[in-house]
Amino acid sequence: MKYKLLVLDVDGTLLNKQKEITPRTLATLLKVQQMGVHIVLASGRPTNGIMSIAEKLELNHYGGYVLSYNGGQMINVQTGELLFEKRIDPEWIPYLEKKAKKNNFAIFTYHKDFILTNKPENPYVIQEAQLNNMRVIGANNFAEAVDFAPCKCVLVSDDTEALIGLENHWKKRLDGVLDAFRSEPYFLEVVPQFINKGNTLGVLLTKLSIQPEEVIAIGDGICDVTMLQLAGIGIAMGNAEDSVKACVDKTTLSNEEEGVAIAVERIILSNIRPAEVPLDQLNMRAKHALMGNLGIQYTYASEERVEATMPVDERTRQPFGILHGGATLALAETVAGLGSMILAKPDEIVVGMQVSGNHMSSAHEGDTVRAVGTILHKGRSSHVWNVDVFTSTDKLVSSVRVINSILKKK
Repeated sequence: MKYKLLVLDVDGTLLNKQKEITPRTLATLLKVQQMGVHIVLASGRPTNGIMSIAEKLELNHYGGYVLSYNGGQMINVQTGELLFEKRIDPEWIPYLEKKAKKNNFAIFTYHKDFILTNKPENPYVIQEAQLNNMRVIGANNFAEAVDFAPCKCVLVSDDTEALIGLENHWKKRLDGVLDAFRSEPYFLEVVPQFINKGNTLGVLLTKLSIQPEEVIAIGDGICDVTMLQLAGIGIAMGNAEDSVKACVDKTTLSNEEEGVAIAVERIILSNIRPAEVPLDQLNMRAKHALMGNLGIQYTYASEERVEATMPVDERTRQPFGILHGGATLALAETVAGLGSMILAKPDEIVVGMQVSGNHMSSAHEGDTVRAVGTILHKGRSSHVWNVDVFTSTDKLVSSVRVINSILKKK
């Protein structure tokens, strides 16, 4: 597999304007993970605000990562391990609050499952809390209430010129200690020095021994530029600003046009060869699914043939010690399903439609059967597979016909 890591910004990139992952994008990202590519969600959101998205994409099953707070924190979603973190020295909070009060700005930070702020009624603060599924807690003395080291603080105002003025002042005043930048016209963020998506992504690449040329990154904002430039291929969304598009290798469609799905299908999925399908990873990930519970293991995959094995034991035998016909059908569907997934185009999904089997002889407990699936018909809307199941001595046990429906992603 040429690419090992797919890094995605969240808002304006992965999510559409309704803050949703479309079915097509979800199907594409699940398939690319099944093919062995790990996903990193890189966002300015707090960790708490990204985890529900990570769960929807099943990063906990496929070994994905969350890079939150614009790089201030990085977590292995599968293990929950904190891989990297850098926080603001609490001694700076009174100074930040003083500047906020002087300009009549709201100021807030994140902690656990809540947002702490001096202006809980501010609409942008409320919007941020709702976006990240967090509570809002007001504090008259913000600096005193922040009894922890925050990953970042955010100043909020509709007065864009005032925010720009303070941003420019802080680029000099805070140089060497903290970084300040506007993530939205109304948000001025303050983070520890050198914290950005690119630098933290670099830490992850070192930990995983992955080279930049093995990484694809997709984003739409100024905060994404560092990671887009670090990746072997940086892709800007169609809705990105021109200054972002000028920094990347490619541009895809907008987040309203499923630009992430389009880019992944064209650059990754369309170039996957059957020999590159990571069978060991597929077997590992199916450990707790039906396939794993029955002991099924893929052993070979090509465009014309897929093979797998299954033990005849207490999980797959009938009470009197021979292979259960239902387990045989499950084995056949598992083989044909992978075969159709390999044959399907990047913008297609596979749905099992029909399975029927003829059982010719028995396989006894203690044996391991081998399923060999061959494609009989590859149509635009369906695939027909024949799956023969043999004992370890090559005696034919069953011959199963599997029909898979091929649907366009919507």
